[in-house]
Amino acid sequence: MRLIRGLTNLKMLSRQADSPLAQGCVATIGNFDGVHLGHQTIIDQVKNKAKALSLPSVVMIFEPQPREFFQGMEAPPRLMGFRQKFEALRAAGIDIVLCLRFDGTFRSYSGMGFIDDVLIGGLAVRHLVVGDDFRFGCDRAGDFALLEKVGKTAGFSVENTRTVTVAGERISSTRIRNLLLANQLEKAEALLGRRYHIQGRVVYGRQLGRQIGSPTANILLYQMPALRGVYVVDVTLENGTKQDGVANIGLRPTVDGKQPALEVHLFDFTGTLYGQRIDVVFRHGLRDEEKFDSIDALKAQIARDFDAARAWLAKPTDLKSTHTNHERL
Repeated sequence: MRLIRGLTNLKMLSRQADSPLAQGCVATIGNFDGVHLGHQTIIDQVKNKAKALSLPSVVMIFEPQPREFFQGMEAPPRLMGFRQKFEALRAAGIDIVLCLRFDGTFRSYSGMGFIDDVLIGGLAVRHLVVGDDFRFGCDRAGDFALLEKVGKTAGFSVENTRTVTVAGERISSTRIRNLLLANQLEKAEALLGRRYHIQGRVVYGRQLGRQIGSPTANILLYQMPALRGVYVVDVTLENGTKQDGVANIGLRPTVDGKQPALEVHLFDFTGTLYGQRIDVVFRHGLRDEEKFDSIDALKAQIARDFDAARAWLAKPTDLKSTHTNHERL
């Protein structure tokens, strides 16, 4: 799969004689946060049409996501970071990911400017899959009807995305995010089509875990996470080894944390993980994140968390549930 970053690189590629977009493409546009079952249905629409037309399939995404640009820290937490999203789209079989920077310049595009510069001038789109409520352009005048109208003269067709429902409700990133924030893991997993997980690179932290006898692998998060609290996890290391452990995800209020982070303690593990990219799967919720009066109180609670995690892991599989014991409704 190919990654194209930015409109400048897209236009440079489109001018090349051997460009993969020389004959056009089949594209869709969105945040694709989580790459959930609803997104996977859209991806299948794009791939099937691309195969029928013998064209590459394209997913257009934005960094930052538009709501992050407009709302900053008040934007909803992400389900996954950019690299994890890119890898999920690659695994889904998309040929090209176009990532456009959403900034002040980009937001000033009119609806027609976006169609002319990006869809026609850049992608040479032949078929577009978007929701009938899709809006674009600084004046939000761009919509499904405008795309259909322009497409008839510019030579591209437009198709509405198919809706996927579970329990009578549409699958959406917002719905999954709310389930995770309420610590309803099983319900979120049913909409994602897989267990919820976070990937990231292990960095040096404050070494506090090591000082209190529970060393952790620290992963910095660049956005607020959709999960907060302490969880039983399983972790896949770069060499493919799987380890059980306990993770704290959030702001670490006891040590006045300012940057959201994921801290993972692996049971019965020796060695160093610095610099490794690991995959953390959240299996069972233990408790909410708390602020303790002292490091000693935190240390005592961590010991209880470890005991609770080991007890859950020791249960027979048929007695386990990923339902947390601290659901917030």
